[in-house]
Order: sequence, then structure tokens, then C-alpha cells
Amino acid sequence: MPEDIDYVMEAASGPHFSGLHLDTRFLSSSSSSSSSSLQPFVIGVSGGTASGKTTVCDMIIQQLHDHRVVLVNQDSFYRGLTAEESERAHEYNFDHPDAFDTEQMLECIEKLKQGKSVHLPIYDFKNHRRCSESFRQVNASDVIILEGILVFHDQRVRELMNMKIFVDTDADVRLARRIRRDTVERGRDVNSVLEQYAKFVKPAFDDFVLPSKKYADVIIPRGGDNHVAIDLIVQHIRTKLCQHDLCKLYPNIYVIQSTFQIRGMHTLIRDKDISKHDFVFYSDRLIRLVVEHGLGHLPFTEMQVVTPTGSVYSGVDFCKKLCGVSIVRLGESMENALRACCKGIKIGKILIHRDGDNGKQLIYEKLPEDISERHVLLLDPVLATGNSANQAVELLIRKGVPESYIIFLNLISAPEGIHCVSKRFPSVKIVTSEIDVALNEEYCVIPGLGEFGDRYFGTDD
Repeated sequence: MPEDIDYVMEAASGPHFSGLHLDTRFLSSSSSSSSSSLQPFVIGVSGGTASGKTTVCDMIIQQLHDHRVVLVNQDSFYRGLTAEESERAHEYNFDHPDAFDTEQMLECIEKLKQGKSVHLPIYDFKNHRRCSESFRQVNASDVIILEGILVFHDQRVRELMNMKIFVDTDADVRLARRIRRDTVERGRDVNSVLEQYAKFVKPAFDDFVLPSKKYADVIIPRGGDNHVAIDLIVQHIRTKLCQHDLCKLYPNIYVIQSTFQIRGMHTLIRDKDISKHDFVFYSDRLIRLVVEHGLGHLPFTEMQVVTPTGSVYSGVDFCKKLCGVSIVRLGESMENALRACCKGIKIGKILIHRDGDNGKQLIYEKLPEDISERHVLLLDPVLATGNSANQAVELLIRKGVPESYIIFLNLISAPEGIHCVSKRFPSVKIVTSEIDVALNEEYCVIPGLGEFGDRYFGTDD
């Protein structure tokens, strides 16, 4: 290694600069004075230069071998330098957000999320421009991994991601890797690599990359060497790939795991020709499953008991402060299942009158006096527009119930209702047995199961 490397590092580390172009006048004057169908699951992987982002991505792709996965590098979206800029490439900050064509990257990711194929540009790092006649075709996939040092910088890009991973590696290790990569793969000499690192890379990391770490859902120390973290991430991704799109969007949505039994019961209650007796019987079975699942989201405390054999069993104790609240009248169909699961539980009532879908009016409410101290299971078998649910939640909050203490139980949900409730009350858990396609013009859930109250209570004659 040349003897003047120390001199290069010292001379280059003077002014703190994170702009796109380096003003040589600024450099000369200051250097002397200083010494981030089913829609795909989108994963953002960020971190400092040579932190091991690509290695982490490759390991995730290898372990997700039974799914279609595509890797999109932010480096593909470098803006090409003009002839004049190329002559002064050493004064150009390739680690600044403005060095990337973020608009084109957004367009590509949005198209991939819509299931469309895209053509990614190919960037020539030696000539600092895009290859005009070459591109990389990327097809629709189950998982999209967007990797780059600044993929968390723009909020619009972050909002497209379902998971954000930050690869955290020691700065000295990253510098050593960058020297090896740029000299071997990109034809640069050590002096120029060190000069660029001190002038641009490190200041940009401090100003843009490191602050974006706060947006990460998962931070992986040691990069690809952290096999435990990567295994956990892959396991989480596999779980999410099996979920409904809305469960990926809203972490407060819980759909009970579908089985042939559950699908069979849904088939029966959705059949317009089923008898009232059978409709009630299978609706009650499904409601019981929803209630049981909802109870699983309540807080528990550890408890030990002595068994008849004299052994000690370590288990849990049920939440004591609990009540149900049914939205009249459909919610009353869920009360028997709740009472069967929770002996002696208090149940309140809320009656909301709707004139079509726009008018909303609270007609009646009768709730336990100490409801502010209780976890609340809000009961309504059909979540359609979400307007009634929102008004019920508003009332409970006014009564002093914390938003996170409310669990909304329903049999079927429309996407519109889930959006309506989750956007307004993101801490309210929604537990359902199936998410349907949409609402029609009459605000009925499609495919739905008709007027649930009339069919359940026998008032459809």
C-alpha cells in the first residue's frame, strides 16, 4: 500500500460535505482551515456501504426458494452523468439522495406490486452512466427485495415496504470491504477510494444513511454472519406470504386460520337455500371460533396449579377485567358464544341507527359502569362500511376505554370496513373468520351472506 495513504485520508477528511456536487472553490477555501391477485411482500434492506446488504438479500432469497423472489438494487437507478460531470466524477457525491432517480425507482416498484413486469436500467460504474441499449427484465414475484444505502430516505419508498431491514456493520469492516470491492470490481486505485470515502461516503452515511436506521423494523448486526436473525426474518416472511393482503397492511387484523371445516361452514351459511336451523347452527359454530380466537389476544398472567397427581403445572390465568359489548341487533347473535366461553361475563349494548350509509345516529347505549377498567370484546358479525363500528369505538373511548383494550369480533369483513376502522383506530384489534371481496353499490358485502340478522333471527319471512 502506498506510503501517502495517510496523507490522502487526512487531506480528504477536512470539510464535512454531503451535497451532490463538490464545489472545488469550497474545497480549496475550507481544506486549509480544517485539519430506504395477492400483492407481493416488499422488503427494504438498507445499511452503510459494504455493510453486507447484498449477502443478507442473497441468504433470504436462498431460504425462500419455494417462492418467487426478485432483487431490485437501488444502484440501478443512479442518474447518468453528463460528459462535463464525468470529467469531474471525483467531485460528485454518489452517496447523496439526489444521485438517484427516485421517481423511476418508485414507478418500477409500484408496477411490480401491481403484478407487472419492468425493465430495470443497468448502470456502468466505470463510466458513470447507464447502458443505453441494455436493461434487466424483472417479472412479477411473491417477494420484492429493494436493496440500497438510501432506500429508507424517501417516505414514499418506505410506504411501499412491508418490512424494513437495516444491516448494521462496523465502520472499519465496511471500509475494508469497500476498498476491496472498488479496486477489484470497479477498477479504482486505493487512493481514490479513500479520498471518496472521506469526502463523500462517510459524511453521507452520517447525514442520510444512519438517521434512516430509525425507520427499520429489524436491525441485523454483523450482516450475513447473523444466521439467527436471517432465519427469524425468513420465518416471518413465510408467515406473511400466507396472509391476506390486508393483514400485511394492518398488523391489527387477525383472520383465523382457514381449514376445510371452516371453509365448509362458510359454504353452508352463504348458501341462500340453507334452512334457518342450519344457518344458525353453523353460524354459531363459526362465531364460537372467532370468540375463542379473540380471547387469545387478551393479556394473561402466569399461574401454577397442583394437579391430581400432586405435580405442579405452570400455566396462565385468564384476564379478569373483561366485558362484551354488542352492536344491536346483529351483535346479539354473538352473545351466547361469549357467555359459553366466559361464565358470568357482563355484556353492554349499543344501538346505532343508520339512514342509508351516510347518516349515523347513536340511539341507545347501556354499558358497565366500570367499563373504563375493562378489556372490551366488541361484537358485530358483519363488518361492512365500518361506520357503525367506528361510532361504537368512539363511544367506548369517550367512556374511558383505551383504544388498545378493544377487540372487535366479527364473522366476515369487507375490505372497505377494515380500511375504515384500521385507519382511524390502528390499535383496535379486528378478529374475523374471513375477509370478503368488496361492498356493492347498496353497501352489501360481496359475496357475503345476505341480511345476517333476518336470516339468524328468522325475520326474513
